Amino acid sequence: MSENTTPEHDTPASAEEKTLDKLLAEAQARIDEQKDAWLRAMADAENARKRAQADVQAAHKFAVERMAESLLPVMDSLEAALTAAADAPQALRDGLELTLKQLQAAYQKANLAEIAPTAGEKFDPHKHQAMAAVEAPGAEPNTVVAVMLKGYRLHDRILRPALVTVAAPK
Repeated sequence: MSENTTPEHDTPASAEEKTLDKLLAEAQARIDEQKDAWLRAMADAENARKRAQADVQAAHKFAVERMAESLLPVMDSLEAALTAAADAPQALRDGLELTLKQLQAAYQKANLAEIAPTAGEKFDPHKHQAMAAVEAPGAEPNTVVAVMLKGYRLHDRILRPALVTVAAPK
């Protein structure tokens, strides 16, 4: 047998190869870990960007909410004044109507909509607030009998529910 075929000569080269293979595997594992961490960081950054963008859109959409809520009583007063001014001079009525139309146009531009249920409409607790339940012959239970005060919504957010009287259960 020659010296080159003995196991002692193969062992140092094999040990060195095993060490290099081990180092290569460790380096590859670290690369994989770093790549995974980088991908997670990129996903987190994208999610944060999307959340911030959604927050900005919501802020734009509902920026006028406080102002709109403070104008609701003004609208109510103008409508009540027009109703009460039936015997008032025509100039006063015309002025009130013009003011009301301007306020309604501003509401429409701000996407502020009335919630004005009609008699017989099904009571919706998301849009209506029941102020009283009354006996109403011929009316279905839990339907609107009368509207005490109109409600308003800004986009899809309720600023004030409509205050209604509902038909009591039989």
